[in-house]
Amino acid sequence: QVQLVESGGGLVQPGGSLRLSCAASGLIFRDNYMDWARQVPGKQREFVAAILSGGDTNYAESVKGRFTISRDNAQNTGYLQMNSLKPEDTAVYYCRMRSAGVDFWGQGTQVTVSS
Repeated sequence: QVQLVESGGGLVQPGGSLRLSCAASGLIFRDNYMDWARQVPGKQREFVAAILSGGDTNYAESVKGRFTISRDNAQNTGYLQMNSLKPEDTAVYYCRMRSAGVDFWGQGTQVTVSS
């Protein structure tokens, strides 16, 4: 049974930083694509960043240069380092992994950027 558990969200002031974690179990972590998406009430979930099994990364334009996605295959954990946070980054952040053509999502972690 695949399970993804996000953590690390919280309240931060504009300009601050947070690091989100996504702990995975039930799949071969190192072989699978992982990404992060975010959602605010009333809007569609939007792509934030992705990392392939080989380590190649891709970012939404809105976070490029501020966010960094990474993975620790030995720990079965993915990360999203978020710097220079802005109020418009406020959302619930979800990690997703794709295994054998099936998408698995975590439960989400709230990030609030406010003074």
